[in-house]
Amino acid sequence: MPARGVLYVHSSPSAVCPHVEWAISRVLGVPVRLEWTAQPADPSTQRAECQWSARTGTAGTLATALRQWPMIRFEVTEEPTPGVDGERIAYVPGRGIFRATMSATGDILVGEDRLRALMATATTPDALSHGLEKLLGTSWDIDLEPYRHAGDGAPVTWLTQSVS
Repeated sequence: MPARGVLYVHSSPSAVCPHVEWAISRVLGVPVRLEWTAQPADPSTQRAECQWSARTGTAGTLATALRQWPMIRFEVTEEPTPGVDGERIAYVPGRGIFRATMSATGDILVGEDRLRALMATATTPDALSHGLEKLLGTSWDIDLEPYRHAGDGAPVTWLTQSVS
């Protein structure tokens, strides 16, 4: 069963946009032509988004392919499939990658072992709060939120990989 997801390129310099399309094409194995629009949150960049259908694990492969351009901001999600959790991966320049398991409703899921480790090491309420924010990717969300809102109503491209 193919996985489905969404890739949001929140900001990319115009000169890098063709490279982003080529990277996505290599991952999906199909030609990709995104509809790029101006990014109001950063007028020197472009934004695009696409919905995709491909093999399970494609979100991680897309993130790996795109992180080679450290000046772009992106998020990629993969919906859960039978027996496989969904995931959300975000990249912010200077902050790096945030990766989390995602429920069918889009909530971030934090494993018991990670929560227990945090509880064992957080010595103050502030340390616990900071640790929870880190597990939830709050810093990435704060950085990306203006870029997300700037994309409301933007065109979406559909991409489908041939999955056998």
